[in-house]
Amino acid sequence: MICPPTSGAVKTAILGGGLSGLALARLLYKQGMELVVLEGEPVYGGLCRSSTKNGFTFDNGGSHIIFSRDTEVLSFMRDMIADNMQENIRNTKIFYKGRYVKYPFENGLADLPDEDRFFCISEFVKTLVAVEKGELPAPETFRDWIYYTFGKGIAECYMVPYNEKIWKYPSHNMSLHWVDGRIPRPPVDDVIKSAIGIPTEGYTHQSVFSYPLDGGIEALVKAIARPIEPFIKTGFRVQSVRKEHGYWLISDGTETIQADRILSTIPVQHLLAALEGVPENVRKACNALTYNSLVCVNIGVRGTVPDYSWLYIPDPALGKTNRISFPSQYSRHVTPEGCSAILAEITHQPGDPVARMNDNDLIAEVTTTLTEMGIITPDQIVFSSVVRQPFAYVVYDRNYQKNIAIVREYCNTMGIPLVGRFAQFEYLNMDGCIRSVLDFVASYPV
Repeated sequence: MICPPTSGAVKTAILGGGLSGLALARLLYKQGMELVVLEGEPVYGGLCRSSTKNGFTFDNGGSHIIFSRDTEVLSFMRDMIADNMQENIRNTKIFYKGRYVKYPFENGLADLPDEDRFFCISEFVKTLVAVEKGELPAPETFRDWIYYTFGKGIAECYMVPYNEKIWKYPSHNMSLHWVDGRIPRPPVDDVIKSAIGIPTEGYTHQSVFSYPLDGGIEALVKAIARPIEPFIKTGFRVQSVRKEHGYWLISDGTETIQADRILSTIPVQHLLAALEGVPENVRKACNALTYNSLVCVNIGVRGTVPDYSWLYIPDPALGKTNRISFPSQYSRHVTPEGCSAILAEITHQPGDPVARMNDNDLIAEVTTTLTEMGIITPDQIVFSSVVRQPFAYVVYDRNYQKNIAIVREYCNTMGIPLVGRFAQFEYLNMDGCIRSVLDFVASYPV
């Protein structure tokens, strides 16, 4: 009989029971490691939790889908939900001046008003020629990179306003080190074809995606966690981490777990707050790391919604929502019969005005946006809820690389490996989190 660990010694303690922590535990357990997963919330899953109420299932950490360029990772995720999966063809748009423009924007130029289409293609070609002639300086910021890559038209019509809306940060103060591979450079032929109405596809690695048929995205983490559930300790919010006599002692203020080794997948800010004697320069670097929080406003409606996977909303005049997804298009089981689901995402900085809005005001805000866009009428709404995530997106400001290097070096000297999105403090999608786990496990001594 397998007994869950309580107070006492284990070989390895994994801090955090989100996607990264659970995948890490599963793979290490498979190799025969004795371990415990310490999760602060009452339920494991982190940003990949889902909630079901009144027949509606919504993901708590924003809209999640299963896709990847990484075939090993994609196979891992799809295998986890193989008997509980719906496959979907992406149909995503950008809501621009009352029009539904094909996503990504540079592949939807034919959908623009004539003058905007000319502006975008003309500036794209001018910039392309200037770059070829060496007339433009190499970009130094994210904003520079947008203009350098897409030209003034695409930059000002979509790329800059949308990115500043989601990041809540000036694009000229953001680093550009992360964009290659994250934001594909559009093929010249595709941009020109799209401007004259020849269909092209961008971001093809997500053109077909999967999603759990039942249970929301939490079905994925539950499947990952199944073999190691006896070793997951929920409601254990790490308050202190210290080393004594060669052992790590991890406490939630009531109970102490002793471990030979620890691996951290919790936000690095929380880890450093639990450690004693952190040098001032390290604390300062950690405090300077920038991130966004997220509000998810869930709306259940009678009737149908547009046949789209998700929509981007760059126009600030349409309210605070930056993205709307339609979970009822991902799975036919996430709503009661005759109903549809809408998930609106609002990113914000911790402590800003959005953080101080109450649930009713947030629901009213999103309802107004959906009504102005013609997606629903208020009388269709039969369910609404609000979920807040304090840690959602890593923001790459221009000091990011310097600050994260200081923090990582300190954790390395302490012998605390960092794995996953907010432990590594990297903007990783689900597939990126699992890749970080696979790479770590491949080099970790059992």
